[in-house]
Amino acid sequence: MEMASKLSCLLLATTALATSLPAAAQTEAEETGRRLDAIIVTAQKQAQDILDVGANVTAFSADDIAIRRIEQVGDFAAALANVDIKEIAPGTLPIISIRGVGLNDWSATNNPSAGIYVDEVPVSSLVMMNFDLFDIDRMEALKGPQGTLYGRNSTAGALNIHSARPTTEGVSGYLSGGYGSYETATGEGWVNQPLGETVAVRLSGKVINQGKGFFYNSLTDRDYGRRDILLGRAQIRWQPSDDADINLKVERQRSRSEGGNGEFFGAFPPNPVMPGVACPGDSRCRNLFGYSDTDGDPFTGAYSVDPTYNLDQTTITFNASYDLGWATVTSVTGHADFERTWGADVDASPLPIADYVEQDDIEQFSQELRLSGNLERLNWLAGFFYSTDTIQGTYDGNLKAIFNTTTLSGWDQTAHSAAAFGQVEYDLTPEVSLVGGVRYTEEKKKNTGFTEDLATSCPASFLTRLPCGAGPLRIASVNATIDNQDWSWKGGINWKPADNLLVYASVSSGMKSGGFFSGFATTSSALQPYRPESLLAYEAGTKGRTREFDWSASVFHYDYEDVQTFIRDESGVVPVQRLGNVDEATLSGLDFDLGYQPEAIDGLRLSAGLGLLDTELGAFLSSNGLVPAGNKMANAPETTLTLGGQYEFPLTAGWTAQLSTNGRYVSETYKDAQNLELLKSGDYWLMDARAGASSQDGWTIALWAKNLRDERYVTHGTNLLTLGFGSRIYGAPRTYGISVSRHF
Repeated sequence: MEMASKLSCLLLATTALATSLPAAAQTEAEETGRRLDAIIVTAQKQAQDILDVGANVTAFSADDIAIRRIEQVGDFAAALANVDIKEIAPGTLPIISIRGVGLNDWSATNNPSAGIYVDEVPVSSLVMMNFDLFDIDRMEALKGPQGTLYGRNSTAGALNIHSARPTTEGVSGYLSGGYGSYETATGEGWVNQPLGETVAVRLSGKVINQGKGFFYNSLTDRDYGRRDILLGRAQIRWQPSDDADINLKVERQRSRSEGGNGEFFGAFPPNPVMPGVACPGDSRCRNLFGYSDTDGDPFTGAYSVDPTYNLDQTTITFNASYDLGWATVTSVTGHADFERTWGADVDASPLPIADYVEQDDIEQFSQELRLSGNLERLNWLAGFFYSTDTIQGTYDGNLKAIFNTTTLSGWDQTAHSAAAFGQVEYDLTPEVSLVGGVRYTEEKKKNTGFTEDLATSCPASFLTRLPCGAGPLRIASVNATIDNQDWSWKGGINWKPADNLLVYASVSSGMKSGGFFSGFATTSSALQPYRPESLLAYEAGTKGRTREFDWSASVFHYDYEDVQTFIRDESGVVPVQRLGNVDEATLSGLDFDLGYQPEAIDGLRLSAGLGLLDTELGAFLSSNGLVPAGNKMANAPETTLTLGGQYEFPLTAGWTAQLSTNGRYVSETYKDAQNLELLKSGDYWLMDARAGASSQDGWTIALWAKNLRDERYVTHGTNLLTLGFGSRIYGAPRTYGISVSRHF
């Protein structure tokens, strides 16, 4: 209550200040003719000024994306306050938490809690979130549950990515090339070509070739983490009239790359015991076989797994809209085919203790159909959504060093989801409007999963005592179906005392469906389904813009039930980390974003974002017994801060210089529900910088650096101390480079 009271007072003070600023600022703006441009978003699936949306929304334009070098989903999220990014496997599996709500899992069968939507098509599986961005028009982030317009699996929020579309306005194009650290060469380009007055095509692509990785394997005496990535997109757009807009997109991604690995830590002191060594976690601590990693470099180790990361994905998206006069009908159809193979050394040691190679094959289809319109005082939207996805995979485990065997795990999951939804906004007065929305969802998941001991080494498997050659022996299995039905809703009020100011309050609910763990298990109980989670969110906020400032401030409180989070399951011979449920949790916090463009210094833009968060998990049972209520949620830093500055000024005749820097602070963060100090990330600062120059005829040359201070920070940890080891995953080190581009 104390935290909630402080946040409420802060919001009231912010609102009071905000309501006093616009009146004077609006008069001054009318006299000078200057006001910051409106930001148009489609957060509510209709084009609106961001000041007309009663929710916390952050938008990045194409220019913002280029200047910040937002190249993957994780880069996008890292530019936001109250957001945490973790990589369960370096460079292959980003997990996003928004306001403490996220998913502490890596299973291919699971859906992200922060919904990712690419051209309005949802990404169905966690493992499909690792993709590179190119030729993007804009990106939008919505914080808080999006249970009505976006539906299931958006309890944390939604990240919308919009590709640049073809246009009939003329021939245009872009080419860029770059070279950077770790022998990284990049190329990107697009061309827009009208085919008459109503049809246009746009072709775009990107290539990344990184000849050297920043991981080093002392066992094989070579670097890991090389990348060879090709991306291509073809679009055709037909606008037969002012009322109709049809766009077909076909996109292909191919990666022949390598993953990275974690840093080892052991469970046992050196032999003989060294005074002052605090095991586990000390770099001098060893595993059961006497191995320790004492080099002090989180990117150097002795790994026993092939780091190959191969990925192939094809997506087809069809967007069509037609203005009927009384309403606009919109259809969004998406299909994706995804395949990948990758391996990881969980124990991060030279012996095969917990090594695996995973293969995933995913096919998803989704269809959304909606109507939207405006009456005299009523803005409304109604729609229907359907999706189906099939996820198949295998997990080849190598446990020869400790259990003298290899294993095979597999899963075959089919999910069907259907929903009907609607939202209305009714103007009580010219300044006050009421918002209401509801969504009904039915979902069915069927999963068949197993783990088998293959008993490939003589004399026998130490896991099951099965003689070599007598396998396979099934040691865990599941064949189950789960059905979820859910109503999610939203109610809110918006007050606009001035054109450039909005004050809002809302209550909304969200749901994330239940599911199944996929991976290695030695008991069938570890493969049983986990329950759906639900969230009830209370939020109040204000946003506005004046001659020089734009801002957004909101406070929130969440009541969270059946929280899906990582638990350590020791019910079998080998402990595993898997998803389970905690009965309840509460979260309270503040989001504040401020932009400043001083009239006295033309070309200068400063920005800051602050996120404050207080979380508390209810009591839950772990493998170590009852964990009392009061733990912090995983991946939920109490404080995040973002700072940015951009300055553009004339350099010489025909050339303009651009200087920019961005910083991000994250306070110490627990990485598991048990709040183990061993896996906690300390606080850290990340700094990026860019210096460039652009000519009037479209040329740009730029120098850039990311993680300029070369900060070492933990993004994830694995605790398997009962087997004598653990590992920590670190964020990427400093990178830098040069790029040359031209628009034409």
